[in-house]
Amino acid sequence: MTVHLPIVEQESSLRPDGSHAAIQPADVHGKFARARQIAFFVLIALYAALPWIPIHGHPAVFLDIEHRSFFLFGAAFNSQDIWMMVFVLTGAAFGLVYATALLGRAWCGWVCPQTVFLEGIFRRIERAIEGPREKRLRRNAGPWTLDKVWRKTLVHGFYVFFSLLLAHVFLSYFVSLRAMFAMMREAPAAHPEAFVVVAALTAVFYVDFAWFREQFCVVVCPYGRLQSVLLDPHSLVVGYDAQRGEPRGKASAEGTGDCVDCGRCVVVCPTGIDIRNGLQMDCIACTACIDACDDIMSRLGRAPGLIRYDSQDGLLGKPRRILRPRLALYTGLLVAGVVASSLAFAGHDPYEANVLRVSGPPYVLEEGMVRNAFDLHLMNKRGDPTTFEIVPEASPGAVFIVPLAKITLASLGSAHAPIFVTVARADYHGEFAVHVAVSANGAPVRRLVLPFLGPSK
Repeated sequence: MTVHLPIVEQESSLRPDGSHAAIQPADVHGKFARARQIAFFVLIALYAALPWIPIHGHPAVFLDIEHRSFFLFGAAFNSQDIWMMVFVLTGAAFGLVYATALLGRAWCGWVCPQTVFLEGIFRRIERAIEGPREKRLRRNAGPWTLDKVWRKTLVHGFYVFFSLLLAHVFLSYFVSLRAMFAMMREAPAAHPEAFVVVAALTAVFYVDFAWFREQFCVVVCPYGRLQSVLLDPHSLVVGYDAQRGEPRGKASAEGTGDCVDCGRCVVVCPTGIDIRNGLQMDCIACTACIDACDDIMSRLGRAPGLIRYDSQDGLLGKPRRILRPRLALYTGLLVAGVVASSLAFAGHDPYEANVLRVSGPPYVLEEGMVRNAFDLHLMNKRGDPTTFEIVPEASPGAVFIVPLAKITLASLGSAHAPIFVTVARADYHGEFAVHVAVSANGAPVRRLVLPFLGPSK
């Protein structure tokens, strides 16, 4: 049976002339609302806690751009490892494509920082101070009374405070907490770059979460516009079951569907759309309309799920296929990407030990002896301090001098160790190789070959 939806005026945060219509979503309660609040709490706590969690003496996530040192959950990387970011960035992008094909815009409604901070912090402040939607609307439409002034002032004061807090947490990922607290105790002129970054981020966060809000998702973020090519009829979306709900009418009316046209799904929507108009770019799959509609259905004694998670085919009564050619292709590409990135990260050498000949002449003749000088460069790319030991291998006629036989390096620390090799002029019969073994914390790292040069006969 074909169901024709009634033509209704599209609700949105954008007016036909492009201006912004402020959205005041109503409070909603239900299983998805509770689950999202738990997810928001965990994600916000994780964002705030990562710079505090020490692993091998460094924060769990520390991107020290100034010194080109990067620490990620115990692993240490330097600027020479930047090529690995290709796997991280492409993996994140492809993971989003894969998740969209399977779960629709679950990222937007559950994990995106824009949604997490807006719904998990800023809207909660607004609701706690200004009250439910009806009171907020009446207050906003009314004159500026003392009640309105103090509430608005307090709300925006908290907005600025939390914007400043989020900006400082963001900065701590790049300068470390210890350095950030030291900067905070000094005048802004002592650290102008950090001060400008925090001030700019605070302004961006405040404007975004106090006013711009859903416009970021609707106007700025390209992901919403890409969803039309990322989704297919079997992707999971939040949708309205028109076959069950239409035609709309009062609960007591005969011959009508389950939708009583209460508009509850519209007033709880954070982007102001009517989910009954079908899949829309503005929908972020926040599930507020599901909880709102299920609540109404429960009060009317009707089955939940008039608005629900389902595929577009499922909402039309067709079976949903999880295994399909697009997902099979994506799965194959995902497996290949995981294997390639795993091999790349597994091959990440935790140490560097390279030997070079010192600048100047390749050898020196002195009192019947031939001397070669080498420069051994060591780097510790582990997350914790490491002690290197340099042990020459016995070579007939060669005498080694290693002034720094043991060197302890901090994480991503480096050092140069000179090595001198001397051979009697009479025993030198042409170029030959000597060897030096380098170990780290007692485990072999590398066996280096040092070509010994001398005068030709």
